[in-house]
Amino acid sequence: MPIPDEAPQEFLNRELEWLEFNARVLHEACDERTPLLERIRFLGISTSNLDEFVMKRVGGLKRQVEAGVTRLSGGMNPLQQLAAIRTKIAPLLAAQADCYNKMLVPELNKQGIKLIPWDQLTEKERTQASLYFKTNVFPVLTPLAVDPGLPFPFISNLSISFGVTLRYPEQEEKLFARIKIPKIIPQWIQVKGDDLSETGFRFVSLMDIIRHNLKDLFPDMELLDVMPFRITRNADIERDEEDVDDLLEMIAEELKQRRFAEVVRLEHGPNPDPYILRLLMDELELTDADVYVVPGLLDNSDLKPILDLNLPHLKYEQWIPVIPQALLDDRTNIFEVIKQGDILVHHPYESFGATVEKFIQQAVDDPKVIAIKMTLYRTGDDSPFIPQLIRAAERGKQVVVLIELKARFDEERNIHWAEKLEDAGVHVVYGVLGLKTHAKTALVVRQEAEAVKCYVHIGTGNYHKQTAKLYTDLGLFTASQAFAEDAVDLFHTLTGRSLQRSYRKLLIAPLTMKDRFLEMIKRETENAKAGKPARIIAKCNSLDDVEVIRNLYIASQAGVKVELIVRGFVSLRPKVPGMSENIRVFSVIGRFLEHSRIFFFANGSDKMVDGDIFIGSADWMHRNLHSRVEVVTPIEEKPLKEKVIEILDIMLNDTRSRWEMDADGAYKQFKPTDPNALGTQQQLLKLTRARVPSVLEPSEFEIS
Repeated sequence: MPIPDEAPQEFLNRELEWLEFNARVLHEACDERTPLLERIRFLGISTSNLDEFVMKRVGGLKRQVEAGVTRLSGGMNPLQQLAAIRTKIAPLLAAQADCYNKMLVPELNKQGIKLIPWDQLTEKERTQASLYFKTNVFPVLTPLAVDPGLPFPFISNLSISFGVTLRYPEQEEKLFARIKIPKIIPQWIQVKGDDLSETGFRFVSLMDIIRHNLKDLFPDMELLDVMPFRITRNADIERDEEDVDDLLEMIAEELKQRRFAEVVRLEHGPNPDPYILRLLMDELELTDADVYVVPGLLDNSDLKPILDLNLPHLKYEQWIPVIPQALLDDRTNIFEVIKQGDILVHHPYESFGATVEKFIQQAVDDPKVIAIKMTLYRTGDDSPFIPQLIRAAERGKQVVVLIELKARFDEERNIHWAEKLEDAGVHVVYGVLGLKTHAKTALVVRQEAEAVKCYVHIGTGNYHKQTAKLYTDLGLFTASQAFAEDAVDLFHTLTGRSLQRSYRKLLIAPLTMKDRFLEMIKRETENAKAGKPARIIAKCNSLDDVEVIRNLYIASQAGVKVELIVRGFVSLRPKVPGMSENIRVFSVIGRFLEHSRIFFFANGSDKMVDGDIFIGSADWMHRNLHSRVEVVTPIEEKPLKEKVIEILDIMLNDTRSRWEMDADGAYKQFKPTDPNALGTQQQLLKLTRARVPSVLEPSEFEIS
């Protein structure tokens, strides 16, 4: 039976709750307890998050409005959501500007890092900056005028431009020109003051340098006004996979469409030139609702040159991921270790390179390994896995890689790697039509003396070397036969399109996962009614599945204690009398992005170690449970369960970096009574370091 439109009081709006999440990210930039240069990083993340939100969510809602969609989400139709989003974004932009102008710039000044407006530069510094312009910037710029013979120029997504009005001498007619600020050049340029003994750093923005040297671009013309602006294009491109013959070709075409997609937002600084603003709005077909005044920097992520300064005392303490005890010896055969018992690794506290990378590398080099199968959702340009898999294929091993071409904003990179792998003889599968393959699973098949044996890795995060340093994720290595058989069946389903629907251990979306989760929620409900211990803990990135939420409401009403640790948005409304008074929603924001998914069900026991624990790639979102291939695995061995429980306990008792949601969707951060209280991630770093048998030397796995 289809689920009817929800009642407004039952659910929160996911778009507005996502903006609440970004406000928590921005709080880290404003929080004096965060190291100064890390505050700049969080400010840039806040801007980048908001950009992606507008591209994906605002773009999608505008498309729904054009299609006449009226279905409610969180009590609002698409048009109402767009209006509500605007009322949330405007103060968020103001808060970003205040954070930069009133908090960060003064603190940077105190540390000898000065971001100087052009009019406050010394004469010597202006000369330096102008020479830099002439030498490094002027040849790169391309002023594009608009007149009857020159059409309005194409403006690329998220590029900052100057709109310029000018005229010829002794003529009244205004001309318009657009100048793109090149991203290939650092956006902040260091200059040297007059006092050679002065310590510290002095920077001027590239935009200031260009603005005050514009006459070099338009000699003998009269400059009337200059307006900085930035546009955002829709990334929510509609696709129809029904009659697709070539998925790679379809995604490549979609990338071209996205480049020229409609503009959904125009940002500009204070006091815009009315003529330029109206011209841009007309040419880009925008209304007042699409235009935002940005009182601060147009793109806070442009502060990267400041962030990259070699000032360790203004950054988080360097962290070098540790190597799990069982794998400390480089000569250790990882397959022999896994055969002795499951291994659970927690990144970035524990090394990705010495565990996941080693798993694949040894599989490539081990003559006993006859097959390697992997899913790749996102992987970096410096991925160690691509060359390793190519090498394995060249050595005659059976290599299968499922590359998800539809991974948003990574499509171009994934197409590139798919073609490289195919050229090397790797069997490449481009996902499943109608579904995204989001599972993080690797299978190694090894010919051993007694028989063929399979080794499996199931993770919560991507096979991505760089994000493994920045995202918290869990990964299970196992040689258990039931898990291995499930992994074999899964890859057969992905590559051969088999109709396998039953699995022994693994929860697979969209086949078995949701039903199994609902069964376990209902079991906790029945246990509560019977007076047995009943508790649910779910840690994920976002939560919006209507059926899951309604079953959690029913569980709460039966007396089940429900604790949700959700980094991003939650559509569930907690702590509502008669509906969800036993549900609490928390969020933890820190130096690492909380990305692991953990699910705990008490199963009638008051000892957590006797409960059911799962980790995997899926959030409790409709898209993950219905429209993606996802894998969630049980954790069964007691020491591993204790490791997961420790993580949950630390998070649920955090008084430094934990936030709690109220029934209206607003969040409040916990205030520690002890000023030296450590947040979740600091505690886990401290615990991990204490368990290291010796100090490790810096390596390629270090995090700065």
